[in-house]
Amino acid sequence: MKEVFVLMQEQLITSRVKGHHLSDIERGSINELHRRGFSNRQIAMQIGVCPQTINNELHRGEIDQVKRVNGQLQYYREYDPYAASARYQRCRAKCHRPRKITQAADFIAYFIERFKHDHWSPDAVVGRAKRQHLYRSDEMVCTATLYNYIDAQLLEIRNINLLEKTRRRTGHKHLAKHKRLIGRSIDERPKRADSRREFGHFEIDTVVGKRNGRENVILTLNERKSRCEFMRLIDSKDADSVNYALKEITAEYGDIIKTVTADNGTEFTNLKSILTDVYYAHPYRSCDRATNETHNRMIRRDIPKGRSLDALAPDDILRVEDHLNHLPRRILNYKTPAEVFRSELRRTRQRLSNKTTI
Repeated sequence: MKEVFVLMQEQLITSRVKGHHLSDIERGSINELHRRGFSNRQIAMQIGVCPQTINNELHRGEIDQVKRVNGQLQYYREYDPYAASARYQRCRAKCHRPRKITQAADFIAYFIERFKHDHWSPDAVVGRAKRQHLYRSDEMVCTATLYNYIDAQLLEIRNINLLEKTRRRTGHKHLAKHKRLIGRSIDERPKRADSRREFGHFEIDTVVGKRNGRENVILTLNERKSRCEFMRLIDSKDADSVNYALKEITAEYGDIIKTVTADNGTEFTNLKSILTDVYYAHPYRSCDRATNETHNRMIRRDIPKGRSLDALAPDDILRVEDHLNHLPRRILNYKTPAEVFRSELRRTRQRLSNKTTI
């Protein structure tokens, strides 16, 4: 018996990933070893599991058998790997929680309405509903479950309708070329601007339609803490057009603008004539202006790449701006950028007013 056991160890033992359930091949090995008279502990050593797993498996696969001996019927129980596999599959099918899609029908309808009309993400819908106490916990589902319903095609919303899910790309490493900065580097920017805890630090960028250099472009200015965005339709992608639009914004909000971070585009070469503290991101490193890049992708849902911006009016751009600023954000505890911006603006101006009075 020992020689047979050692031989089977040499032939059958394999490296097994800890925590995985038994496979049908392993059930066949258990059946063969058990039929040969090996103990549960010896079988466990052979398979690579604990003895209790073998004991549970043998009980799971027991079936009633009958045979005739000397004209009498004898009843006994015997392990069958096929019965064990079938019972395992039935138990696995029942081990998950039942879907709440029927119980949460009102919330699902609310999500679809918000998604279609306001372009809210699934997470924004869930977070806003919780913040405003629109539904009880048993009447709604979490963000992960909502995405699972979309993946399983249980809703009329599909993955192709989601803004980010089908557009994510794997990162590609490339050697960044050296390029001279046109002003102070972002490395010189005050550290308090990096943490986003202080209000009044902005990022600036432009969004183009057709890349022919002769059409209107969109100027975007984002406040880093509140994620609030200002959008203006300008005549072209040049420094004069950018500065003309900035004068309108700074006339109303110039008192709260502390720093502005831009890329190294030629349209931003003359920002210092209007703004005091201007910093420039590293070349070929969009992560230095992450807020800008994220909002630009959100803008593309309403204004796709390649679409001529000459056909748009300033009111069309303001409607896109209003939509983005009234979209609940998880990073803001499901407040909207407009709500956070108004609160911070009021607090900052009150503080400046008190300093002037003193």
